[in-house]
Amino acid sequence: GGDHTITYPILQAVAEKHGPVGLVHVDAHTDTGDAALGEKIYHGSPFRRCVEEGLLDCVRVVQIGIRGSSYDPNPYEYSRDQGFRVVPAEDCWGKSLRPLMGEVREQMGHKPVYISFDIDGLDPAYAPGTGTPEVAGLTPAQALEIIRGCRGLNIVGCDLVEVAPMFDTSGNTALLGANLLFEMLCVLPGVKT
Repeated sequence: GGDHTITYPILQAVAEKHGPVGLVHVDAHTDTGDAALGEKIYHGSPFRRCVEEGLLDCVRVVQIGIRGSSYDPNPYEYSRDQGFRVVPAEDCWGKSLRPLMGEVREQMGHKPVYISFDIDGLDPAYAPGTGTPEVAGLTPAQALEIIRGCRGLNIVGCDLVEVAPMFDTSGNTALLGANLLFEMLCVLPGVKT
């Protein structure tokens, strides 16, 4: 729960202990906007703020499932200019993400990694309970491939954000969110499953 703004102070604390971290970021949006309605800190800007403060090891950042609306005519430009790997949703359609996660594992190496998962990375057919649903997203099976593909990485924290149960009368979004969090707990270092 909570919007993606919560990741910014979490990464401040994580970087204080571990230094700049790698990031596996699943989302419909890059969340690298500069400002909205005159505010520099909002749910569309946490990763720009993190870059500005040196909280991220930018060559070890991957953003998966990116698509949909943006305030910027080139929404991937800022991320790519920082050295992030951007994997648009259309590059994920109709296939397993295991090969991608093999590449991500190499990119992350043995240094500290944080996982930040916005539920709107998934298609709203599976997770409509979010404030900014975007069509043509990832499937739950692909979400599991991403999370399970992080097993063995030096994960120092994780979050799941933007779940808004009041927008989903079926309860499926909350159920999916709880299961994804469980899966994240299972891939933390030292957890035996």
